[in-house]
Amino acid sequence: MQAKFHILVNTHKSGFVNVIGAPNVGKSTLMNQLVGEKLSIITPKAQTTRHRILGIVNDDNYQIIYSDTPGLVDPAYKLHQTMMSFALSALEDADVLLVMVEMGEKKFKDPHVQEKIMKMDIPVIILVNKVDTGNQETLENQVEFWAEQFPGKPILPISALEGFNIDVIQKKVVELLPEAPPFYPKDGSYTDKTERFLASEIVREAILNNYDKEIPYASEVVVEEFKEEPHIIRIRGDIFVERNTQKGILIGHRGSALKRTGTEARKKMEHVFDKKVYLELHVKVDKNWRNDERNLRKYGYMS
Repeated sequence: MQAKFHILVNTHKSGFVNVIGAPNVGKSTLMNQLVGEKLSIITPKAQTTRHRILGIVNDDNYQIIYSDTPGLVDPAYKLHQTMMSFALSALEDADVLLVMVEMGEKKFKDPHVQEKIMKMDIPVIILVNKVDTGNQETLENQVEFWAEQFPGKPILPISALEGFNIDVIQKKVVELLPEAPPFYPKDGSYTDKTERFLASEIVREAILNNYDKEIPYASEVVVEEFKEEPHIIRIRGDIFVERNTQKGILIGHRGSALKRTGTEARKKMEHVFDKKVYLELHVKVDKNWRNDERNLRKYGYMS
């Protein structure tokens, strides 16, 4: 679970701490470490986070609302355009901005965004992730490089995967938060997302883990039924793809591929929800949904 730091003053701090960076740089891993719960899906594939996901950390004297955002991409679909709008919105409402880069990255993904970051008048921390993959000399060179890229901004080496310096991030964030009442009730909730949404993300993560090429990116998961009973949660979901050939690959020979994906997702749901889960999945075709504004609205990517 996340470390907590008590402020010994008679005030309350609260604010939005937004995380931005390139795809696959480790934002979701960091988010889950900071919040201490599994909120964002984590896979080796890029562009896994499609929505802006909030994770809430409460203490008597503060409330941190972390925001995981989609990676900065060059839009190829209307879906990518909405993902980029989610990411860029993080620059508009942040009280503290965490800019995540990684060891070996040659330049920041989006020069326009980099320029905007340098003009912001809020606290910005540059996090150099995956320091566990290099030696001390490489790390020193990387810190120097990113200090040149973001002059005047503090640089903090971290390993989101190994949990290195996560407590330092949390402590610095609390120091930088403005004085404010909590934005969300302190009722134990750790995210603004519903359990239906978390269930759909877990299924999507399993798809990313079990299929290659275009299949994961052409898939959208909708949980049609989430029924919690005393000893079990019954979940029924649809996986939408763009073509019949993709549907066949998702299902596999005699349903073997879909069964493997469903089993993985069910086990993770049982861990997250701390209850037995019955999961039923169906695969359907929704042609060209990534470029269709009506469908993007239906799936929650556009208002």
